[in-house]
Amino acid sequence: MFTTMKNNFKDSEHFHLSWTFSKLIAFFFLLVSVSYLIYSLRFVTHSYDCEQQNPLPLVSHVQISPSIDDAIEEIPKPSDETNISHIVFGIGASAKLWKQRKEYIKLWWRPKQMRGIVWLDRKVDTDSKDKNLLPPLKISEDTARFSYKNPKGHKSAIRISRIVSETLRLGNTEGVRWFVMGDDDTVFVTENLVKVLRKYDHNQFYYIGSSSESHLQNIYFSYNMAYGGGGFAISYPLAVALEKMQDRCIQRYPGLYGSDDRIQACMAELGVPLTKERGFHQFDVYGNLFGLLTAHPIAPLVSLHHLDVVEPIFPNVTRVQALKRLQVPMKLDPYGLIQQSICYDKKRTWTVSVSWGYAVQIFRGTFSPREMEMPARTFLNWYKRADYTAYPFNTRPVSRHVCQKPFVYYLSGAVALNNVTKLEYVRTESNPECRWKMEDPSQIQRIEVYKKPDPHLWDKSPRRNCCRVVPTKKKGTMAIDVGECREDEVVEL
Repeated sequence: MFTTMKNNFKDSEHFHLSWTFSKLIAFFFLLVSVSYLIYSLRFVTHSYDCEQQNPLPLVSHVQISPSIDDAIEEIPKPSDETNISHIVFGIGASAKLWKQRKEYIKLWWRPKQMRGIVWLDRKVDTDSKDKNLLPPLKISEDTARFSYKNPKGHKSAIRISRIVSETLRLGNTEGVRWFVMGDDDTVFVTENLVKVLRKYDHNQFYYIGSSSESHLQNIYFSYNMAYGGGGFAISYPLAVALEKMQDRCIQRYPGLYGSDDRIQACMAELGVPLTKERGFHQFDVYGNLFGLLTAHPIAPLVSLHHLDVVEPIFPNVTRVQALKRLQVPMKLDPYGLIQQSICYDKKRTWTVSVSWGYAVQIFRGTFSPREMEMPARTFLNWYKRADYTAYPFNTRPVSRHVCQKPFVYYLSGAVALNNVTKLEYVRTESNPECRWKMEDPSQIQRIEVYKKPDPHLWDKSPRRNCCRVVPTKKKGTMAIDVGECREDEVVEL
């Protein structure tokens, strides 16, 4: 019995201790819960008070500056945007062709505003008149130590591929953001070049350019290669990285053909892909560029190359004279240069295509924008045996039907009137007789195109400008308004 009572007492004591411990635990959790609740209420109350008072600007949370004014100063000013002074040009040239090709460089070079070097294979005779019209001339370093084994190419490709590195080694690179390569027969639209480069962070590795107009050229070389004649841009830090390893890289590729594929091979070793911009034009074609220029892609025109190979872009003038004519609208509105607009004269059932600053076409009948934005094959492929499937873009045939041949009006004059440009286009060739029973465009001898320059054209999402045929009392004249598409404006058949 005693044993039983003792056991009962122990059980009672154990129960009492357990109950006391349980209460302590419960009290502890209650204390924690009440404390958390009080803290939460204080936090909510504190947030509410901040809402009621004047809150600090969000930028102050970054803790960049002790005051709002100082924080604003950290934001890049518009003047910090990339401009032409931030670019250094490296022009690959040949002494043999220098006399004629220097005329192309004179068209776009601005000595007091631009930086760059023309790199030649040997010394050339200089004209004192050219001194203030051209970049400084330098002779490239000797490349005899490099191996070259391509049977179809020329060893000068090694020399030209090293232009960026040699330019960098000259020093005086303060403020340089981009190195731009081109040939002596390349013409740049520098305003558009700057506009394109502004899109990219020059502190990062960028290799910017475009492919060839020949599918076979791209197959033989690379779709990932920027064609040097069309021009390409390399950001400053990438140029520094390239210079450090390029000579070793060149030694690994003795079988490559040109300079641009050697650059691309080194870019592949650096792991930097080509960033494509459609406005750099290699123009690996023969014949007439009319079809390509009148259906230019919706992108700023940056460069024109192979100007000695193709026909003059305007009829009945030399190549240089033709390019000088193009400079007139280029100065008025470089961003809109060569941009296509499509509209309809519905009363007369005509289709109108405007390539601003270059040419206007009138077609009998109605053609869809989908068809009109395809380049007409007025040109031949780089490999003359290749057919139309050898282009890396869609093209359309030139119609053989006399009634479907377009009436072409080329730029003849330009003037700026109260922030509006007025460009005049005239016919230079007659069209064959057509027996269709519809109004004949031959009655139109001159076309006037009105357009307000838009410096922010390429700061917005890409969209083709709209054009509208507007009434005019001038006999034998068509008037067209070109500009940003209005709300709900659609180019409908």
